[in-house]
Amino acid sequence: MKPSSLEERLPEAGLGEMFKVSRSPVREALFALESEGTVMMEPYKGAILKPLSPEEALDIAELRLALISLAAKPAYRHLSPADFDSAYGLAKQITRSDNAKEHFKYNRQFWDIYFGKTDRHILWDVFRGLEDRLIRYVPLILKLFPDPATRPQREVLIELYRKGKVEEAIRSFKKTYLEVVQQMVDHLQGLESANASR
Repeated sequence: MKPSSLEERLPEAGLGEMFKVSRSPVREALFALESEGTVMMEPYKGAILKPLSPEEALDIAELRLALISLAAKPAYRHLSPADFDSAYGLAKQITRSDNAKEHFKYNRQFWDIYFGKTDRHILWDVFRGLEDRLIRYVPLILKLFPDPATRPQREVLIELYRKGKVEEAIRSFKKTYLEVVQQMVDHLQGLESANASR
C-alpha cells in the first residue's frame, strides 16, 4: 500500500489471485482492515484503501505522546542497564533502516521494552493499537526523511533517560517527534490541496 490521497480500490478477486486464496479469507481480511481503519467497505463497490489523513496522523501523534508521558516514570523505575542497552541498539537500527517492515519491527521492539516495564498493561494495549494504525505512515516518513541523519534520533531519548533525566528525555522526544509529524501533516495537506484543485 502506497501513501497517497487518491482512491485505490482493493478488488477481492484480484487479491485472492495475488495471494492464491479464495475470496472468503480475502473478505475476512478486508473486514479486519476496515475495523482497524485501513480500508473502507462500500456497498456494491468493495474495499477502498483509506487515504492517509493529516488529521489522523496528528491524532495518532498526540495520543502516542500522551501515553509515552504517562508511562515514562513507571517504566524508568524498572528498566535495567541491559534494557537501556537493548533500547539504544534498537534506536540505532530504527534510525538506519530504510525498509518500512524493518522500521516497524524495530520500533515495536523498542516500545515493547519501554511499555513492558510499566506494569500498566492498558497503556501498552492502547499504544499498540496506535502503532498498528501508524504503520501505514512509515513509508511516508521514510520518503520525507531519506537521510538517516535527518530522522528522529531515539538515541538521545535513551541517553537522557538512562541518566535519570526523565522529564528532559520526554520533552526532547516530543519536540523532535512533533517536528516530524508536522512535516507529514504539511505534506498530506499539500496532497489534499493538489487533489482538490483537479
